[in-house]
Amino acid sequence: MKKLNQFGLGMLLTGVAISVPAYAFTPESSDPIKIVDNNWSSQKVLARVAQQLLEKVGYETKIVPSDSQGQFAAMGLGDLDLQMEVWEGTMNDSFMKEVKAGRMVDLGSHTATTREDWWYPDYMEEICPGLPDWKALNACAAKFATPETAPKGRYLAGPVDWIKHDKEKIEALDLNFTVVNAGSTAALFGELKSAASRKEPIVLFNWSPNWVGAAFPGKFVEFPEHEKACTEDPKWGSNPDKTYDCGSPKGGYLKKAAWSGFEEKWACAGQLIKNINFTGPMIDQAAALADVDGLSHDAAATAWIEKHPDQIAAWMPACAK
Repeated sequence: MKKLNQFGLGMLLTGVAISVPAYAFTPESSDPIKIVDNNWSSQKVLARVAQQLLEKVGYETKIVPSDSQGQFAAMGLGDLDLQMEVWEGTMNDSFMKEVKAGRMVDLGSHTATTREDWWYPDYMEEICPGLPDWKALNACAAKFATPETAPKGRYLAGPVDWIKHDKEKIEALDLNFTVVNAGSTAALFGELKSAASRKEPIVLFNWSPNWVGAAFPGKFVEFPEHEKACTEDPKWGSNPDKTYDCGSPKGGYLKKAAWSGFEEKWACAGQLIKNINFTGPMIDQAAALADVDGLSHDAAATAWIEKHPDQIAAWMPACAK
């Protein structure tokens, strides 16, 4: 456990008070701000950091579960109000569709940049020489095989609603692999933990920022560099007949976004959300509080806020004071 608690977070306790001063502010609307709740820990903790800060100012809030694709149509309709993590690699198309239609607004990017792609633990480089070059995968495909995929290798993807076009990538790059979707984040990384404990072959979906790379050192598979044309023009890339013959974007954005009426209805809340700005290490720590230290997502948000009083004070907007 000492190794997993390298963030210095293990001694944080649940139930600590949030050391953010109270504000003499009357919210513009008493309607609750409906905050999106997705199915991975960093998003859940960041959503609750935003919730707790908004409530400290005086706003009513509500955490509302939603899948990672349906959330955008719901925000466009005003059924959901706020999302604290819009990932470029997975969500750009759905997000930009709503922004271009005037139904959603971009509330700014976090300093953290993102990457989402195939990933493996470092010990795989002994089992499959040639990694991280994607061309090494086919030579080792049988080693990645499971009873349900043999003789093809298994690529363990995230839940089905995390649309990553892995089947298209496999076809375009002629990879001898089959996609198997994990049912949840816990299942995805549970399989990694199990495989790593026995040094068994595994290649799976991972993302950064995330706590996983600190607990399980590893690397992303290096596919052909991503360009927008890769997903739109079959003639781009090594396969002239298919799209997605490339990797996912590197250094992708991580944005905050809202229903288009958000800033008009809750102006000061909009300024607060624009001020909130997580770095990659901050997000690693937030996720680790839940996934490594075992706190509930609510308690993890409280603990994160308690650990960063100066940062929180800098984020609080002048309009709330």
